[in-house]
Amino acid sequence: MTFIEKLSGAWATNNSLLCVGLDPDIEKFPAHLQAQPDAIAQFCKAIIDAAADLVCAFKPQIAYFAAQRAEDQLEDICAYLRGNYPHIPIVLDAKRGDIGATAEQYAREAFERYGADAVTVNPYMGFDSIAPYLEWNDRGAIVLCRTSNPGGSDLQFLNVGKRPLYQHVAQLVADKWNRNGQCALVVGATFPGELAQVRALVGDMPLLVPGIGAQGGDIQATVEAGKTANGSGMMISSSRAILYARGSVGEDYAQAARRVALETRDAINQYRG
Repeated sequence: MTFIEKLSGAWATNNSLLCVGLDPDIEKFPAHLQAQPDAIAQFCKAIIDAAADLVCAFKPQIAYFAAQRAEDQLEDICAYLRGNYPHIPIVLDAKRGDIGATAEQYAREAFERYGADAVTVNPYMGFDSIAPYLEWNDRGAIVLCRTSNPGGSDLQFLNVGKRPLYQHVAQLVADKWNRNGQCALVVGATFPGELAQVRALVGDMPLLVPGIGAQGGDIQATVEAGKTANGSGMMISSSRAILYARGSVGEDYAQAARRVALETRDAINQYRG
């Protein structure tokens, strides 16, 4: 099953456009976990079990694991997802961007070591930095386009051929790079007008949309700007607001995360049409 097929199935089966980001910060963990050698794996698995029926994808952010020397726990978490929830895509948020043999190794890391269904990539170095990921025909390459951070405008809004660079990237990916129908784009929820412009350019291509929750993106504006004609087409990502729901630091953290994930999924669904 390809990444796009798995994602489409999760949209339908779980009636959800919600993607839960796995950004484990040990300092925010409940006290009973902090001293455990596999605290990150325990924490993330509990979140996964609590929210698995509410999401269309899980998105581990590799930096949170690498900084803690916890890549082995990330491997364990990805194996846990594949074994227990094989219908839910794993999006490795790595934002890789390099060329040639180095890009080939990054692709192997994402798809062999972690078994991810898709990986986020940076288009700044052009098509030959993306091509090695596309050799994996059943996996996805999610290309940074219009990011949710304020500094994204420093480059993404530069005029290229009388339009901003992010629109050029969107068109380039849709028209030339998406040869196997396996590409998606990252477009932030903090810019709904620009999200709508990207949707108009790329048709039904999936969009990974960070920026709701802790970053303050408006759910209604996001869904109405980015949804496809059938009310899907997006992985709307929330991380901290769900992982550390309402400041929960007790042993009920997974239940608290589930409550917020359910509220978020249902809030998104109000505007899908």
